[in-house]
Amino acid sequence: MKKYLFLFLWALLGCQQQQASQGTKKMAIIVSTLNNPWFVFLAEKAAAKAQSLGYETKIFDSQNNTALETDHFENAIVSGYQAILFNPTDSDGSVSNVLKAKDAGIPVFCMDREVNNPAAATAQILSDSFSGSVAIASYFVKQLHKKGKYVEILGLVGDNNTWARSKGFHSVVDNYPQLEMVAQQSADFDRNKAMEVMESILQAHPNIDAVFCGNDAMAMGAYQALAGVGKAKQVKVFGFDGADDVVTAIKDGKITATGMQFPQTMAEMAAVFADQYLKGKRDFAQKIPVAVELVNAATIEDYTAFGKK
Repeated sequence: MKKYLFLFLWALLGCQQQQASQGTKKMAIIVSTLNNPWFVFLAEKAAAKAQSLGYETKIFDSQNNTALETDHFENAIVSGYQAILFNPTDSDGSVSNVLKAKDAGIPVFCMDREVNNPAAATAQILSDSFSGSVAIASYFVKQLHKKGKYVEILGLVGDNNTWARSKGFHSVVDNYPQLEMVAQQSADFDRNKAMEVMESILQAHPNIDAVFCGNDAMAMGAYQALAGVGKAKQVKVFGFDGADDVVTAIKDGKITATGMQFPQTMAEMAAVFADQYLKGKRDFAQKIPVAVELVNAATIEDYTAFGKK
């Protein structure tokens, strides 16, 4: 009899816990990596805004691994999260995860990176990487006086931002035949990989004039490699993000320029849109661009890490 009473109480407790869980408002924040301060900032701002709107939150780190990202989506679905604020690992590889959430009735709002299926995410809030890189490239051309040898360090090849930044950059720079790209290589948006890539490139091309990097972490890695061989003052380094260390490095004359993204804007917009969706709104634009601004020595005092002062 005691055994059956115990089982009954256990089942009743489980039922109560399930009912409590169903009454809890929760948003999951799934990001490509927390091994980069920019994405940490994005995730934390998304979580903070969702919490201010009355939601419990949890941040999931995909570690740039689509398989781990899949695990996080499955966890979010079975754990009763009502919405997912998402920074994809791979523009193609992440589509199936978004569709899986959609099939489960869970809206997904992409932040900064997109997935290559317009029917998957409820909305995608994205930096205007192409236009931002056009602005950087115009400044790049002026700084090099329209001639010289340069290196391009790409981000993750599976991320659309990588190619949007590269295409925006080349849409300007390729119009100047005396600007010669001597090497183009991926470093996965990673600082240490960028340092290694730059070290390797410098062995083959020791006399370069500039480096354009697809994000600020790689710009700092490239700068470290250049400093290691005494070339930091001769070679101009350009980044993209607006990260804390690069803002400081521009002030110190170490980095020439970057493109300032606004991760707080994207994160908070995603949280607000998710809240509106859960309250009944359905008419969201599929893509919402967020402007990127050129930051250099002349404008640096107007900016702080990840945004304007």
